[in-house]
Amino acid sequence: MADTPAYIFKPHERPTLPGSPANPDHPTARRRLYFLIGCLVGITGGLGNALVTVNLNFAQGTLGLNSDEAAWLTAAYFMTNVTGNLLLVKYRQQFGIQPFIRYMLAAYALTTFAHLFVHDFWTSVAVRAASGIAASGLSTLTVLYLSQAMPAPKRLAGIMLGISIPQLATPLARMLSPGLLTAGDWHMLYWFELGLALATLAAVLALPLPPSERVKAFEKLDFLTFFLLAPGLWLLIAVLSQGRVQWWLERPWIGGALAASVALIAAALIVEHRRANPLINTRWLGTREIMRLMAVAASVRILLSEQAFGSVGLLNVLGMINDQMVVLNLIIVVASITGMATAVLTIRPDNISRPITIAVILIMIGALMDSDATNLTRPSSFYLSQALIGFASLLFMAQAMVIGIARTLLAGTRNFISFIVLFSISQSMGGLIGSALLGTFQVVREKYHSHELAQALVASDPQVVARIKAGSAAVSGVVVDPALRSAEGAALLAKAVSREANILAFNDVFLLVGILAAGAVVWSYLIRLGIKRRGEPSPLIELQRRAAAGNAPNE
Repeated sequence: MADTPAYIFKPHERPTLPGSPANPDHPTARRRLYFLIGCLVGITGGLGNALVTVNLNFAQGTLGLNSDEAAWLTAAYFMTNVTGNLLLVKYRQQFGIQPFIRYMLAAYALTTFAHLFVHDFWTSVAVRAASGIAASGLSTLTVLYLSQAMPAPKRLAGIMLGISIPQLATPLARMLSPGLLTAGDWHMLYWFELGLALATLAAVLALPLPPSERVKAFEKLDFLTFFLLAPGLWLLIAVLSQGRVQWWLERPWIGGALAASVALIAAALIVEHRRANPLINTRWLGTREIMRLMAVAASVRILLSEQAFGSVGLLNVLGMINDQMVVLNLIIVVASITGMATAVLTIRPDNISRPITIAVILIMIGALMDSDATNLTRPSSFYLSQALIGFASLLFMAQAMVIGIARTLLAGTRNFISFIVLFSISQSMGGLIGSALLGTFQVVREKYHSHELAQALVASDPQVVARIKAGSAAVSGVVVDPALRSAEGAALLAKAVSREANILAFNDVFLLVGILAAGAVVWSYLIRLGIKRRGEPSPLIELQRRAAAGNAPNE
């Protein structure tokens, strides 16, 4: 069965696979509208999580949450966002693209509106979980709209833009948050998000996507796989989100959750491996090329946590908040857009993996530039280094997606769901693993540096005595007791020591990222050398060869 089209599509205009819109030859004006709507959808979907994430401390204080409860807000979002595509792709295939769009956007608008009335922990978690699944639909919608904006020869550029634009949401959220919070407290964040959601709903209803073909897609075992794999990923996300906050070895539930996660994910993969028509094609995903691609994609995503955790974390330690980082984030947005444009305009079918190596080199340079921070470091100190990393992030993302799509089409469109699910998981889990890894490393190194600095402080040291006296003098106007003044001076010195220890720990984090990036550069070079030695053709060139020969990808 199929949606009723406005006219009979030509063979080259038919949908690439069920659930995707047809590809008619649009006039230029309509393509421009598709492009603008695609950008709006991408930013709207990305800002949902970004506005909460970058203002988590503010939301924590407003809602009266402790640190581990606040961490559950982002965990709930990722739990549903990562697993949403497991069933949403097949939903589109069976019920069509238009119901999918209407329900997803309506759900997103409703969950955003619900944020305005949330005042306790559990309802906040529920709303964040609903936002996660709605946003997973919007990320797909972004790719579909931007693909319609491009003529057939440049449709791959639309996919590259569609996967890249939502990545701009975090620096955009840091730019917009200060003004929104000043205008109307935390409620203004969600009024703004609701406005974007309603604008997006109006736009896609005014200019819908072309119709899609529908097939009977769901099987009973799909739901068994979902109810095994989804809880397994949820438990793993909970561990990664809470491990650093509650500390890995301090809570017995963390070990139990990790063990259960491994068991559930393994069971789901065993079920899929034995199916004739799997939801996730484990045999294809287990091939050398796909495993290599996903390992590289997840590794680079871990390195990119330097921007989300490292530079922002250090500036927070130094007393900087989003208000002082507006220009820095504007530079990151401009650099990221430049990286996205570079990826689209300079793609070379004969060497599509080279930009990934270049992106890793830029991450390495940026991290090493940041590794000499002091207590005089300010946002302006990060302009160049974070611009390099912002450029690299979208240069990498677009190229990795192109390689994956090309290999998926070569293997047959039946593997499309498998690729989308695994790529989404690799990126989301890579970001969570990166934050957990770097955050844990920073805590360990801070304890080390605190111990070393405290060991150097002795009461007989004239500099220590002078610092305590200076601290005492600073509070002399409000503390009249000499003993209390001396204690306050010592407390101020201890605070300064803690700050210096954190700065040194973040420098260690930047150095670690630089070292890991250097290792990734060597690894990527060895991969490219091995591909050249084995004579493996570029997947894009192989696709072009098949197209020239008139051979469509296997169905």
